Amino acid sequence: MLEDFEDFLKIDSEPSDARTRCQDCRRPESVCWCSELPKPKLNPKSSIVILQHPHEEKRSLRTALMLQLGLIPEKCFLYKGKRFPNAKNPPEMEEILKSPNTLLLYPSKDSVPLEDIDKSNGPYNLVLLDGTWPQAKAIYTSSPILQKIKQVKIMTTKISSYIIRTQPTDGCLSTVETAAECLSVLEDDPSYSELLVKPLHILCKYQLDNGAVKHDSKEFLIKNKKYPKLVGKRLEKLLKTPV
Repeated sequence: MLEDFEDFLKIDSEPSDARTRCQDCRRPESVCWCSELPKPKLNPKSSIVILQHPHEEKRSLRTALMLQLGLIPEKCFLYKGKRFPNAKNPPEMEEILKSPNTLLLYPSKDSVPLEDIDKSNGPYNLVLLDGTWPQAKAIYTSSPILQKIKQVKIMTTKISSYIIRTQPTDGCLSTVETAAECLSVLEDDPSYSELLVKPLHILCKYQLDNGAVKHDSKEFLIKNKKYPKLVGKRLEKLLKTPV
């Protein structure tokens, strides 16, 4: 009886994933999106710097990895944390953030359209905050170094193709879409907005084909009184307030 119990304890509590995974995108090979990555990898003059909230790394459908795999390593850097700089980041990260040619994409009252930036002063380091809007705001608030960087915004009317994840507003884009739009402006080359987002399109197709549902933005749901967490007077108040 004791031997049977000991054998039971040796059984893994979690079943192993028998599916072979891609070494690059880390997805099961049957739903790997690497075939849609730019070939060869893109080599812009400017660089993308991703400051990623730790919780974002745990999401299975994040898009920052598409950006890392779509650009040459020297043009895409990813650092993790809730505030920056921090002990886990290399010294060169702080140097990048203090560079006069570094821009922070952030929707503050001081942000200027990226289109108005003098490209002749480039190349630039464009900093993106990767996480939900509350997470990105928390990173910005707790990182004084970010508040000293020149802030920019992108002027686009595009609707996100990331339809398997709820966006706050109709104008919000995923990390890879945002970077693609920004590089199209900084490099004066619209092909960036097409080539970098192809993996996102195939990812969404895979998910929808396997039972996922299309997500409208929170803004759309509120305006159409479909947002489940808001009822009565609270919903009516939000309908009268710009999202």
